[in-house]
Amino acid sequence: MFSRKTILVLLLLFIVAIYFFYTQNHRIVLSSHSIEVAQMDAEHNGITIVHLSDLHSAEFGEKNERLIQIVQQEDPSFIFMTGDLIDSYTSNNGEGVDLMKELVSIAPTYYVTGNHEWRLGIVEGLEETLDEIGVTVLRNESLTIEHEGFSFQLVGIDDPDSRGTASPEEIVRDLLDEAIPATAADSYTILLSHRPEVFSIYQDSSADLVFSGHAHGGQVRLPFIGGLLAPGQGLFPEYSEGLYEEEDTKMIVSRGLGNSLFPLRLFNRPEVIRIDLQPPS
Repeated sequence: MFSRKTILVLLLLFIVAIYFFYTQNHRIVLSSHSIEVAQMDAEHNGITIVHLSDLHSAEFGEKNERLIQIVQQEDPSFIFMTGDLIDSYTSNNGEGVDLMKELVSIAPTYYVTGNHEWRLGIVEGLEETLDEIGVTVLRNESLTIEHEGFSFQLVGIDDPDSRGTASPEEIVRDLLDEAIPATAADSYTILLSHRPEVFSIYQDSSADLVFSGHAHGGQVRLPFIGGLLAPGQGLFPEYSEGLYEEEDTKMIVSRGLGNSLFPLRLFNRPEVIRIDLQPPS
């Protein structure tokens, strides 16, 4: 028989463990990056972008009120959502669409597909719904965006699951060829693409800055090691979260917000990212 003291200690440890795992999976952390843009005039006030990814139909507070409040507080110029708004392994009750309805009232909101939307076969219907509520869905296309006199090219491509059984690398290369106009080399170019593991291909394009997700931060993050496992990258993924830079291309990988087939995060809290584009100092 356990003593009363032992039972109390075990109960306390159990409560602490529940609280710890709850915070790891439900308490959002805000990360930030500042990026200098050589093409931006010194007089420009800069651009604030909020990057979200991999919601997987999760909710943070009723109707995602905690998530929406964090986005509002950052007062973004633009909001980017880089795929997996909806999860293919769980029931979906409109959480993703409801969130996007709120986001478009905060700032212009742009979205690209993830692999889960394609797995569910709902891309066409979802695109129509998002268009109706004011979200700009980028599907292998490019837009010229103006902000206080600064012009940049915004490119968005579908997840490789949109194009059958060829390798993701081959598909992404074809999608970029389709989406990026020849004139993009003359302007600052931002790319929205769900998968980070093909960073080398993004470097070969005209992209100056890439926003991506998919890796879920490696799901479990180990001290001094980083992410443990990510789809498309396997064990100890090279691109799991944060800012990467190779040659003339930078890539920001979101740890994402929700979970999918594996239901728990560890040392890897859900993430909202703020990016400030600024003129050179």
